Amino acid sequence: MTNQSIAHYKITSKLGQGGMGEVYRATDTQLDRDVAIKILPESFAEDDNRVARFDREAKVLAALNHPNIAAIYGIEQTGDIHALIVELVEGETLGERLKREPMTVTEALECCKQIAEGLEAAHEKGIVHRDLKPENVKIDSDGRVKVLDFGLAKEVAVPGSAINQADSPTLTNLGTLPGQLLGTAPYMSPEQARAKPVDKRSDIWSFGCVLFECLTGKPLFQGEDVTETLATIIKGEPEWTALPADTPPTIELLLRKCLAKDRKRRLHDIADARIDIEQALGDPSSSISRLSDRALQETTNPTGIQTAPARSARRLIVCGAALLLSGAIAATLI
Repeated sequence: MTNQSIAHYKITSKLGQGGMGEVYRATDTQLDRDVAIKILPESFAEDDNRVARFDREAKVLAALNHPNIAAIYGIEQTGDIHALIVELVEGETLGERLKREPMTVTEALECCKQIAEGLEAAHEKGIVHRDLKPENVKIDSDGRVKVLDFGLAKEVAVPGSAINQADSPTLTNLGTLPGQLLGTAPYMSPEQARAKPVDKRSDIWSFGCVLFECLTGKPLFQGEDVTETLATIIKGEPEWTALPADTPPTIELLLRKCLAKDRKRRLHDIADARIDIEQALGDPSSSISRLSDRALQETTNPTGIQTAPARSARRLIVCGAALLLSGAIAATLI
């Protein structure tokens, strides 16, 4: 479609292609600016289901207005061509950045802090991304991070197929019917891998996977094929020793909370992840040493239930306070 026009947008080059749309670079001839255009393939135009998903992406993006989320400028329809006009984000994807060279701990935290800010804005509007991965994150030349693709617009993957799992299709269909898989294999939460209903905690799991990959330079869960990867997500454990030696203990603890397989024990709010990262970036002493596994297990308690040592300590404090108060009253009476 290069050199063709849709409304007042002149297409100049092709940027990429996915299962649910081709993406082009174009010029807005009215406002004299470059934009990205996502076009639903003509072969899908008569499929009401695919068109509905395409329109859904437009509405989802339109509800979001945040510096860390790619903005939508409008939608156009010319005959059988359905086009979504979005902000053109120059730069490389996070996936490309990680392949180019490893990130320092500070770079990883700065990047993931911005991802968390974008997700926080989406979650506040009740929007769950469900497909967060390095390929859906863009970094511009100034280090500004943009989260892309809230549309889940991909094809169903065939288990066992020889595909690049980092770019593997979103395993989905329109809606959230029982038995459907939502997400990209290495970044899917255990509940996604089991085709269970998802909520914002699935995004938090995916965020943990992305943060781990930024710190270590390699995907957290990877198998020979999609089926093996999903099995690893459900039953496997992260290789915590792969984290850099200068990883702040608060960040390792954050990762453990984000990657709790039982979502009832998982970090509940992405804003808490943002706060932890901000504190780690602002506290140089936090990278001096890492907590031991035992210390992490003792301090990791997302449910808020007190452990036996904590309850005993609290009883001692209460008893001591009561004795002091009794002594003070007695002294007053004497």
